[in-house]
Amino acid sequence: MSDKTLALSNDKMIAGVCGGIADYFGWSSGGVRLVYVLLSVLSAAFPGLFVYLILWLLMPRKDSL
Repeated sequence: MSDKTLALSNDKMIAGVCGGIADYFGWSSGGVRLVYVLLSVLSAAFPGLFVYLILWLLMPRKDSL
């Protein structure tokens, strides 16, 4: 079993959500941020902000694991 956990990253611009997703999947944090911004802008921004806030509240901090 893998010991990977989806958690907020220390590589952050706002809260570490995109950095945490990038760490979990082994992707570039800049790429995840770019995709997030593009999806948010193309979906009238509100759903993207809502999802980001939910993830910010639900994802544990990396240092608390």
